[in-house]
Amino acid sequence: MTNREQLRSDLLNALAELGRLRPEWRFGQTIANVSMAAGRMDAGGVWDLEDEEALTAVRTLLNQCAHEQRVSA
Repeated sequence: MTNREQLRSDLLNALAELGRLRPEWRFGQTIANVSMAAGRMDAGGVWDLEDEEALTAVRTLLNQCAHEQRVSA
């Protein structure tokens, strides 16, 4: 598996986990939230989002979910 393939696999797995933790988010919302978490606030931000940035942003959102769960427990 190439680095790009591994990165894509990691990103898709992270998105699946985020979807489990945020089932109220539609897929489009999830992608928009990932883009915003990566600092891509403009309308074309999703288009320019690199896979590495997206994975980092998804991990940030996953950490936020974990923190929220700890706080509410």
